[in-house]
Amino acid sequence: MGLFSITMLPPALVAIFYKDGGGTAFLQAFAVSLSLGLLLWYPNRQYHADLRTREGFLIVVLFWTVLGSIGALPFIFSNQPDLSWTDSFFESFSALTTTGATVIVGLDSLPKAILFYRHLLQWMGGMGIIVLAVAILPVLGIGGMQLYRAEIPGPVKDSKMTPRIAETAKALWYIYLLLTLACAGAYWLAGMSLFDAICHSFSTIAIGGFSTHDASMGHFDSPLINMICVFFLLIAAVNFSVHFAAFSRRGINLRIYFKDAEFRMLIMIQVVLIAICFATLLHSGIYDSPEETLDYALFQAVSVSTTAGFGTESFHLWPLFLPMLLIFSSFVGGCGGSTAGGIKVIRVILLLLQGSRELKRLVHPRAMFSIRIGNKALPDRIVDAVWGFFSAYALVFVISMLILMAMGLDDITAFSATAACLNNLGPGLGEVASNYASISDGAKWVLLVTMLFGRLEVFTLLVLFTPTFWKT
Repeated sequence: MGLFSITMLPPALVAIFYKDGGGTAFLQAFAVSLSLGLLLWYPNRQYHADLRTREGFLIVVLFWTVLGSIGALPFIFSNQPDLSWTDSFFESFSALTTTGATVIVGLDSLPKAILFYRHLLQWMGGMGIIVLAVAILPVLGIGGMQLYRAEIPGPVKDSKMTPRIAETAKALWYIYLLLTLACAGAYWLAGMSLFDAICHSFSTIAIGGFSTHDASMGHFDSPLINMICVFFLLIAAVNFSVHFAAFSRRGINLRIYFKDAEFRMLIMIQVVLIAICFATLLHSGIYDSPEETLDYALFQAVSVSTTAGFGTESFHLWPLFLPMLLIFSSFVGGCGGSTAGGIKVIRVILLLLQGSRELKRLVHPRAMFSIRIGNKALPDRIVDAVWGFFSAYALVFVISMLILMAMGLDDITAFSATAACLNNLGPGLGEVASNYASISDGAKWVLLVTMLFGRLEVFTLLVLFTPTFWKT
């Protein structure tokens, strides 16, 4: 909490630079966050002990819940936007989990400090997600280190990328920062203002989807900016340990990407989605030319399927088949170890391989079939873990959706809002197509918890609700 308070200072400097208000709220939030952190740290400063796995789970969950709560302070203290406590918490958790669902209307008129802070939260959340997925969760056994090794065949990840978590996190941070700088530079050269370029690079690399404008990327009306966004979204949706392997100290080796089964599947999914969207829109005659149709189809397909949620067009106004298809595609999301949400491509691959194996067993009951990624046979323990994850994911989805419907949301809104928050996508359909301001406070809290379930890979949070976890 004490360290997190430092993140309140850059938005305060932005407020001083642009002189459009909002700085006081961040100074107040800085003082509260730092004071609370010091009060909790000082009595325990001499205590040192090795962390057990159980404490690791608790710390990971508290990391997101406590920092998400502290992150709401600037929204609570700010007069513009004037948000309730519920809306402040929703906005903060949506940013930190890189969901991108917003309750704020009128982004174009907000102080620059608030806009910058929303994107900064997403950027830090994205970095936390990568370190969590690649360096921490494997140690805690979420998905198992076996799954971590299974994501890339061959010698690339037969062990952790570097011997220590701290070194791994540092390497990932460098990659993440370099991609952010490259994305910001590309946006700026393509015509964005420096402020917009920095903010949108934060939310692009984090696959968060927040924008400084109500019209999102459609505000810029630039096919070049759209292509830059698509390019960096796809890069950010790739497992960051693959980036690490491809750009190691031994030189650049781009062939590593194409050796990765997960990367190949990701690209194949994107190509199929884009083709379906393009063909459907072209047939419906919504746009004036094939080039314009391709621009809209390409951007929305990649943005939604990678769980970013940027928009150049209100895709919920398209023929209903396409919005539903894109919402379902967000369940797949990006690769494991990326900033994307969803079930992850590697798990989908393993589910398909397991389904294929069961079909073969029906024909040849006594035959022994192994599941292989590349040239590597995987133990059944991995497949069991993936099936368990998929079952828990589906259960959380159904329960959340039913609760929302019990609270009065219509079926389309309840379905899409649950999918958008569990997959950390952001925009949905129905009442939540543009923003989440119109739904009830109770529904917002349900969706806030759903965001956490999606971001923490379900089991990390679910294990805290089991009696076994709390037994000594």
